[in-house]
Amino acid sequence: MSKTTTDATPNAADDQDLGAAGSQLSTAPKEDAPNLPALGVIGWARWFWRQLTSMRVALLLLLLLALGAIPGSLIPQTGTDETKVADFRTAHPTLGDVYDKLGLFHVYSSVWFSAIYILLFVSLIGCIVPRTWQFVGQLRSRPPGAPKRLTRLPAYTTWRTEAEPEDVREAALTLLKKRRFRAHVAGDAIAAEKGYLREVGNLAFHIALIVMLIAFAWGQLFKSEGNKLILEGDGFSNTLTQYDDFKSGSLFHNDDLVPFSFTLDDFYGTYETSGPNKGTPRVYQATVDYSVGAYGKDEKSVIKVNEPLEIGDSKVYLTAHGYAPVIKIRDGKGKVVYDDAVPMLPLDSNVTSTGVVKVLDGYKNAEGVREQLGVSAFFLPTYTKGSETASTFPALLNPVLNLTPYYGDLGVDSGIPQSVYQLNKTHMKGFKDAQGKQVRENLKPGESMKLPNGAGTISYEGTKEWANFQVTQQPGSTWALAGALAAIFGLAASLFIQRRRVWVRAVKGADGVTVVEMAGLGRSESAKVPEELGDLAGILYDLAPGAPDAEGDPEAAPTRDDESAPEPPAPDPTAKPGAEKLGPEQTDPHADPLPPVVPAERPEK
Repeated sequence: MSKTTTDATPNAADDQDLGAAGSQLSTAPKEDAPNLPALGVIGWARWFWRQLTSMRVALLLLLLLALGAIPGSLIPQTGTDETKVADFRTAHPTLGDVYDKLGLFHVYSSVWFSAIYILLFVSLIGCIVPRTWQFVGQLRSRPPGAPKRLTRLPAYTTWRTEAEPEDVREAALTLLKKRRFRAHVAGDAIAAEKGYLREVGNLAFHIALIVMLIAFAWGQLFKSEGNKLILEGDGFSNTLTQYDDFKSGSLFHNDDLVPFSFTLDDFYGTYETSGPNKGTPRVYQATVDYSVGAYGKDEKSVIKVNEPLEIGDSKVYLTAHGYAPVIKIRDGKGKVVYDDAVPMLPLDSNVTSTGVVKVLDGYKNAEGVREQLGVSAFFLPTYTKGSETASTFPALLNPVLNLTPYYGDLGVDSGIPQSVYQLNKTHMKGFKDAQGKQVRENLKPGESMKLPNGAGTISYEGTKEWANFQVTQQPGSTWALAGALAAIFGLAASLFIQRRRVWVRAVKGADGVTVVEMAGLGRSESAKVPEELGDLAGILYDLAPGAPDAEGDPEAAPTRDDESAPEPPAPDPTAKPGAEKLGPEQTDPHADPLPPVVPAERPEK
């Protein structure tokens, strides 16, 4: 006769017999309520440490860290763009002072953000260390022995068999070990436990968080990031003076730059010519020759978007592309005073670009007077009539260069830094034509424009292409990625793996027939425990088949919590355990049983 039940988790007040059977299924540290009136300095310090290292405080600090990072994404940061910070302070002087006092212009290096960061770090370490030692102790110990009353456990089944108790226990021990349970003989029962990877995943998740915090801090302290615009045929050497802009962490030193150099041989790009994605790049790559060290061998490589060139700890990314018209300028006497490619900055997806030519020295007007010359330029890679202000396609299909010349003082001698892409017209005068209008002309490759009154000529000689590269060094990125992956897998293990225990007791009954009891206990209520117990019971039942029930034998009658309840109909003596399951909500013995548990097939010998 057999019986399988899936009662609710037992109440400790109802049954004190569980003892150590249900203890330590988790490594969460136990918190004893402090006796506040009796606390001294040490007691308060201990209480504060327990609060700091508790899981709820760690989660609260993690939430505060995420909230604290929001201003760093919304408000301009001094370490990222000083110009935007200055513009913000000019536009909002009162709010700018408030942000300054709160450290919102340098969030990630502010005192309050660092305090949250350090407290979270200490909290995680203080939480992990004791749990790790506790878990190691559990791994070295054996699963606890079986409780006296297995019927009080959430999943339970029993039957009678003619096999000897020793044979049943030996078969159960072999079966449980085969199912990867840690099992041993504990008196008249087999005690087994499984699911230790749940706690391993839990600890791995928290350790991974610490690794990520360390990697993030390390990367911020030692990182470097610089940008360089390079024309086709030009080169770059990884030294600080070669960058157009450069920023680094507080502990970064110039000697930390990886010694390498490269030359941009060619940029190649193709674009969609039709459809809704017209103008979208299809191929976007730069061919470079690079060498490592002062005497390194030249090697060729192709840099694509999201496929950087990796040299040591440095990565070279391709971030932008544009055009550089070759402009030649002659003064009033025909002397060439400027002959170079001028990089233009794209304004839209079709690479409509703008740029400036500045002639600081060497230019003389028709009277031979030295002046400075400035030319405002717009470049359209594909010029179309009816759309004179913007390019209609990013490729060089019909390039046109629009030039507007000025003369006078560029203001470069004032000591105030200027952008090479902007023209200060404060002390400049425009060239006027015969009608008194500003001279402005469109040029195609090979064409020239004459400045009024014999002031010289400006020629459009052709077009080069340029590519912008970003060189980064962030030593903690690999560790941060490894920590993130470990955190994901650790969290998945802690959520989906259930730690559970199984006991199998086999003893002689009063009539000399062996009574087999099986029970399971999990950390939380789950259908997996009774299902797994039913599976194990089905296999063990095949090894120790049920014996016919003797009429009136009290050992053969099922144990019932409510003795006044009506007796259920006599079950089939040949039914396997696990074929009848009564859940907590199904207490009527005459109700239809739940779907049967199908035992696993026995492996062939």
